Amino acid sequence: MSKFNRGRAQTRGASTVTYEGGAAVTRDRRSELVLLAVVNMVGEQTFYETADERDDRFRTLVHEVAVEDGDWTARFVGWLRGEAQMRSASLVAAAEAVYARLAAGLHGDNRRIIDAACQRADEPGELLAYWIGQHGRAVPKPVKRGLADAVRRLYTERSLLKYDTAGHGFRFADVLELVHAAPHPDKPWQGELFRHALDRRHGRDTTPPEPLLTLRARAELTALPVAERRAVLERPDATERLARAGMTWEALAGWLQGPMDATAWQAVLPSMGYMAALRNLRNLDEAGVPDAVAERLAARLADPDEVARSRQFPYRFLSAYRAAPSQRWGHALDRALTAATDNIPELPGRTLVLVDTSGSMTCRVSARSAMRHVDVGALFGVALAHRGCAVDLVGFASKHFTHRLKPRGGSVLRDIEAFCARIGEVGHGTETVAALRAAYDGHDRVVIVSDMQAFTDWSGGRSHAVSDAIPAHVPMFGVNTTGYAPASIDTTRPRRYEIGGFSDKLFTMVGLLSAGGGRAAWPWEEPPAGATAAP
Repeated sequence: MSKFNRGRAQTRGASTVTYEGGAAVTRDRRSELVLLAVVNMVGEQTFYETADERDDRFRTLVHEVAVEDGDWTARFVGWLRGEAQMRSASLVAAAEAVYARLAAGLHGDNRRIIDAACQRADEPGELLAYWIGQHGRAVPKPVKRGLADAVRRLYTERSLLKYDTAGHGFRFADVLELVHAAPHPDKPWQGELFRHALDRRHGRDTTPPEPLLTLRARAELTALPVAERRAVLERPDATERLARAGMTWEALAGWLQGPMDATAWQAVLPSMGYMAALRNLRNLDEAGVPDAVAERLAARLADPDEVARSRQFPYRFLSAYRAAPSQRWGHALDRALTAATDNIPELPGRTLVLVDTSGSMTCRVSARSAMRHVDVGALFGVALAHRGCAVDLVGFASKHFTHRLKPRGGSVLRDIEAFCARIGEVGHGTETVAALRAAYDGHDRVVIVSDMQAFTDWSGGRSHAVSDAIPAHVPMFGVNTTGYAPASIDTTRPRRYEIGGFSDKLFTMVGLLSAGGGRAAWPWEEPPAGATAAP
């Protein structure tokens, strides 16, 4: 782990400096792990850390905490994959936690940790691939048993069609053989499914057995000559037939061996998942899908129940809004974003929201995303301002600007874009203390959205910390978008909090912390009476 935080080793909880030299502190192990985990895309370069340095720091923290407390780790991994919706980070955390615990001679909780990280049918294979890539082909029994538990929960006909493809290094059969799950299915039909997965992997009879109706329906479609396939889409029962065969839009495109035109999209849209539809708005426009069809999809996208079930990160709606070339999706996406941020509390009194627009915040959330950390900050700040009755929204870098929003009831997405248009207007530094001092005017609380790497403030001939920039009795909330080890806000002090993540759950955290209270509880725990959730 020699790359971990090289040249910056500090005792946790001690005073240190940010990457830009400003006054900072380090957190205790568990707090640092949770905050890094909820923003860690794994293998991604950030402004101040290389991908290797960041991944090594994450693994080191997991090792330390997992050896200390296996039960805490198991619940943390389950929450990270479920509520926090961090897929890669939870898989890495589970594998590394069990590796460290076995090396330390600890055997309880390991099976549960592995199982907790797997919530999608391709994830047992991904976790297995990670383990073998990092720790060799000798897979310990607790890992096998945890993966077997996940396999029996997750492997279905539809998941076999979607995820058991040649593009995956570990096919369903490979996992089944290694973890010995095939002889012990949970459900009567699952035994047939497991046997079929093994047969098709090893080139034996690939005809789906009678009980596997979805696989048989797909086989029937696949058997059609390519020249006859497009005609299926013209039939009145096209949508039902595609759905019965578990046909995703990706599978349909490959099956047709031709372009996805408007007819193809109309046939598959009713059975498409929410995320798939959200990510294909541009394709629907370019294919010329009729307005009547688009209106039905827009109503689905805007439906609060659909939004809640989809569990999308709020920034996904901003990304879709920017990607879709037409205006017919704008209102629906605005309503969807409003529903996705419904957990934002209506805070009493006056709130000052500062959004960091410095150079480091313009890095992308991940290599595969067009979203930047500053976009996430702008979304949070604008959404909070729309929800609150009295919010002053300020952008800051080398200097600061006050951003006036349109009257309540306007478009959240348009206000986000208007704020983002001002990025670079006040330079590219991170003068957090100066911005706080200039903008604070008796507010009841302050929310700072930033990567928390403030510059040194030497006003008055001495260094000043972010935590001291406003009166001690005023609550300060840091929404950390990146999770670096040093942070500007000293959370060991009263009324100084730090939270992180990309999901709507961070809004819930603000509300819980705003209520005040005694001992903190972790987000996956039920807080005792009078307690708040841990940052």
